[in-house]
Amino acid sequence: MTTLSYKNQTVTIDAGELVSYLVDGHEYIHQKGSPGWRNADTEMFPIIGPTADANFRVSTPKGEAIQDQHGLLREMTYERIEATKTEAVFQKAYTAGTAIKNSKFPAKSTEELLQWPYDFVFKKMFTLSEAGLEVSFVISGVAGMPYMLGYHPAFNLVTDGPTITANTKEIALAAILEVGNRALQIADCTEIKLEDKNTVTIKTEGFGNFMLWTEVKNMVCIEPITFYPYAVAQENLSEGFSKLEAKDAVYKMLISVSL
Repeated sequence: MTTLSYKNQTVTIDAGELVSYLVDGHEYIHQKGSPGWRNADTEMFPIIGPTADANFRVSTPKGEAIQDQHGLLREMTYERIEATKTEAVFQKAYTAGTAIKNSKFPAKSTEELLQWPYDFVFKKMFTLSEAGLEVSFVISGVAGMPYMLGYHPAFNLVTDGPTITANTKEIALAAILEVGNRALQIADCTEIKLEDKNTVTIKTEGFGNFMLWTEVKNMVCIEPITFYPYAVAQENLSEGFSKLEAKDAVYKMLISVSL
């Protein structure tokens, strides 16, 4: 476990996963074992969304890649490469063509092994400051590599009537529940407010969009994404790719709490 602290804020990270964010003793992250989801956060990379209807194949300039839902990054293990009292850096490095075991096989997938035809290094950084908790991502690789990126944190809910405000529109939890597994699309948005016991403000850089998902009333996933995967058929997921430039790609999400 890695623990960060700054004044009234404490963060706990388990092998790169954000498992706790306490502000004045109140928990803002969904806890494993609680109804809703078996994780606290994860990353969706290099694709977002399901691939079963496309036979788990995604088209790239270097041929077909075998990808299950939300990509292969979450099947890899983070290495902690740096930690201080207020910052921690984790990394996953991938070599093109390396076979990665798929945890969904055989119960939920026909593909035992996943692969991607590009090298990449993926860094995840946590920083605590007066502004709150910043989670940032740095993607390194060959120029031209296609990818999507989504961050999938789950927030703890404790009141009966939480609301989310995005692009000046209020969204009730019931509206998110109604959409189900597809997740509710919030296009062209860089800031969301979650009103629960306190106000949680989420600001992003680089992503440009969100989607909201939950199947229970005690948590909600507020997910910044580069592309909403249900905008196209699964066999056309490559239409949503961004392309890596000669420099690293950087994405950020800041979580701030107003008591």
